[in-house]
Amino acid sequence: MHLFWLVTADRLGSMLRVVFALCFFRTVAPHRQRHCAIALLTKHYCTSLWGIYLTIKIEMQHYIKLTELEKNRKLNDLLDALDFNQVVIFVKSVSRAAELNKLLVECNFPSICIHSGMSQEERLMRYKGFKEGHKRILVATDLVGRGIDIERVNIVINYDMPDSADTYLHRVGRAGRFGTKGLAITFVSSASDSDVLNQVQERFEVDIKELPEQIDTSTYMPS
Repeated sequence: MHLFWLVTADRLGSMLRVVFALCFFRTVAPHRQRHCAIALLTKHYCTSLWGIYLTIKIEMQHYIKLTELEKNRKLNDLLDALDFNQVVIFVKSVSRAAELNKLLVECNFPSICIHSGMSQEERLMRYKGFKEGHKRILVATDLVGRGIDIERVNIVINYDMPDSADTYLHRVGRAGRFGTKGLAITFVSSASDSDVLNQVQERFEVDIKELPEQIDTSTYMPS
């Protein structure tokens, strides 16, 4: 824990140096050079800031390497083994959201899905039901990747890998809202999945480890 705060403080110090450089360069540099430099430094600043957000807000981030055919069984095992308040499971398409939700319901999991194939009225009704705790599992596309702010959600599962580091950020940000703890688990089933995972780690300077056999519940569940 002490090491974590030292690393975070060091990164915050780097960000402050970037802000100082912005202010100084804005004062002394010619207009065109000033514009280019500010754009580059701002990009660096924002990337560092998001990295700190991921590290602080979602301390528990893991991946699982598996084949496409193993996903359903692994998801079933996770939902049986993990303690959680509410879970959001992200998939890459409308058809996969509907199919996965149907499978979970058939396995007696309290699941509901939201995707763009529904009317806005239907989506809002389902969102309200999930937010009020009538269902504990939500299967969704990236339609809700930036729009869900629910205090009870403490686990996000990327059943399908997001298409970019930015999308990953917005997805896992659904867990650990309002100061609560969060756990993010990502399925990695192809070379392209591994590429995106590497991009996330490099861009946001986070270390995402393989999911261990045992996870301390206290690290992602409120006490």
